[in-house]
Amino acid sequence: MRTLCQGTDRLYRTTDRVFRIVECASCRLVRLYPRPKPAELRTYYPESYWFDPSASTADRLAETWRQIVLRDHIRFVRRALDASAAKGLVLDVGCGGGLFLRQLELPRGQAVGLDFSLGAASVAWGTNGVPAVCASLTRAPFPKGICRAVTMFHVLEHLYDPASHLDAARDLLAADGRLIIQVPNLGCWQFLMLGEHWNGLDIPRHLINFRERDIRVLLEETGFELLRVKHFSLRDNPAGLASSLAPALDPMSRRVRQIQESPGVKMLKDFTYLALVLLAMPLAVLEAACRAGSTLMVEARPKP
Repeated sequence: MRTLCQGTDRLYRTTDRVFRIVECASCRLVRLYPRPKPAELRTYYPESYWFDPSASTADRLAETWRQIVLRDHIRFVRRALDASAAKGLVLDVGCGGGLFLRQLELPRGQAVGLDFSLGAASVAWGTNGVPAVCASLTRAPFPKGICRAVTMFHVLEHLYDPASHLDAARDLLAADGRLIIQVPNLGCWQFLMLGEHWNGLDIPRHLINFRERDIRVLLEETGFELLRVKHFSLRDNPAGLASSLAPALDPMSRRVRQIQESPGVKMLKDFTYLALVLLAMPLAVLEAACRAGSTLMVEARPKP
């Protein structure tokens, strides 16, 4: 393997340990090295990694912004659902607080979330009215073939064995069901420009860093047919660049780190961060148009 760069936790500062980002000499897969053991990895996810948007006025305003920028995710998934003849549940793996499923506006009983975090599942139920299960996808309490779609937004890069989760997703999908995944794209211009400062690496929480060809190989080997790839996310691409350039302004980072701020300072930082996001928009759009956007959103279906 060869080292591409090295760094530590710039966003949440859960550790000062330095990790390397290495590329395999044979398959060229890029990953975190050394890979943390599960007990260690858990310490890199703060307890307040998820938050309840009903907790304060500022959090409600942040949730309103998230609702706006989440719309292209919603359009992408609705198009996949419309193209499929499958019936059953839409299962959102790594559902967090459940905002995506609430925004999808499916009839009652047709959507359910799945998350490792009990706190996130509680917010999904209590705040967004989305049924959620606290479990792993590989041990999800659902029968085979029950899902018309399985969605995984920014999940695979956190896993030790993403192939096993795609195998589990394939088993849960009905015939002609849809798999929708999103991951950071290591083949983006932002990584070329910023290296270890690129927010998409999210050291040390991202164990694997995917390029488009890696996703294609992974889908092929787990029995999926790739249907569509999108290189732009209104929610993630511009904000990712803003957080790369100014991680100390990232609203989630400040919330997780429990930075003490007066209302005036908080408002100033929030507006400065928003300005950075808006300034990052033209580059994010341009790199995506050149198929080098900082995220990959993929639609696939099980092979017959």
